[in-house]
Amino acid sequence: MFDYETLKIIWWLLVGALLIGFAIMDGHDMGVCSLLPFVGKDDEERRVIVNTIGPHWEGNQVWFITAGGAIFAAWPLVYATAFSGFYWALIAVLWALFFRPVGFKYRSMVHNDKWRKSWDWGLFIGSFIPAVVFGVAFGNLFLGVPFSFDKYLVSTYTGSFWALLNPFAILCGLVSATMLIMQGGAFLAHRTVEGIQERTIKLTSISAIVMVVLFVLAGFWVKSLDGYVITNAINTQGLPNPLAKEVTRQTGAWLNNFAQYPLAWIFPALGVLMPIITAVLLKARKTLTAFITSSLAVVSVIMTAGISLFPFVMPSSSDPRSSLTMWDSVSSHLTLMVMFYVVLILLPIVVSYTSWAYSVMRGKVTKAYIKEQEHTLY
Repeated sequence: MFDYETLKIIWWLLVGALLIGFAIMDGHDMGVCSLLPFVGKDDEERRVIVNTIGPHWEGNQVWFITAGGAIFAAWPLVYATAFSGFYWALIAVLWALFFRPVGFKYRSMVHNDKWRKSWDWGLFIGSFIPAVVFGVAFGNLFLGVPFSFDKYLVSTYTGSFWALLNPFAILCGLVSATMLIMQGGAFLAHRTVEGIQERTIKLTSISAIVMVVLFVLAGFWVKSLDGYVITNAINTQGLPNPLAKEVTRQTGAWLNNFAQYPLAWIFPALGVLMPIITAVLLKARKTLTAFITSSLAVVSVIMTAGISLFPFVMPSSSDPRSSLTMWDSVSSHLTLMVMFYVVLILLPIVVSYTSWAYSVMRGKVTKAYIKEQEHTLY
């Protein structure tokens, strides 16, 4: 149905769509839990907050799992190289994520304030740390990851966990964290009332403005970084072979795609504008619209990063020629085609079910509702 080149482009878009879906859906869960210890003033209010996302958080993990599976299926070289090179960072994310399922399940099993506060902080750790680490990982992609391939395409990673925590990557981690807090805060403001909503709107508005400042700062920083440029002709129909290309590093090259396609500037522009509009809408109590504009901000930020890196997926600082791109790190034509049909069938089912679940369980979560459902809610 599609030639190899077209499928490579389609899967770049599909992986991006899955990452965006994860950031919007599971991202607002993480944002809510990051706000939990600061917005809820007592156990009753914190139960309200937890139950705004309680029915959905497990379903939203599907986006995370599916994105990982899609990278494994579509970009096996990226999956193998990233999961070995970022091993300790991913382990840190996994350890942090352990707090989420046990936190949701255990926090209300014991009627003890210290017990519940401890699990509330566990939910914070399990949400805030992954949000930061995901941004740190993206930041390191712009700097280049220290790996290289030998003639047998066996990768060697020479970096360390602490090297990942460089100033630029930490800045990107803070952009990611404030963005997801904004996303979660917009959702929480829509699902709550009175004091919880007031405090949520205040902290979310601050997070949105901080995110804009950090995003702009990161943009100017990227302009001064050495980007990657492919200097020879690429066989876009060819089989995967990262070593078949020549790559050089040039200062400011990460902005080349924006210079070549000026319309792409709409994404960084929306990445600045949408959080500001979100803050304004929250102040006006237009919470549902604020969640939509916050989601558009998430889309814009991720698309800005994707367009900047295109066609690179995982640049190499050790050997630029070993850099992985969407053209030379993919699976076979048959695999991409089969997986495309799988996504074509399953993705609408996931979206439809998620939409139905949110529609059925819409509305405000209040203290009165929590008291009425004392033995059935988190």
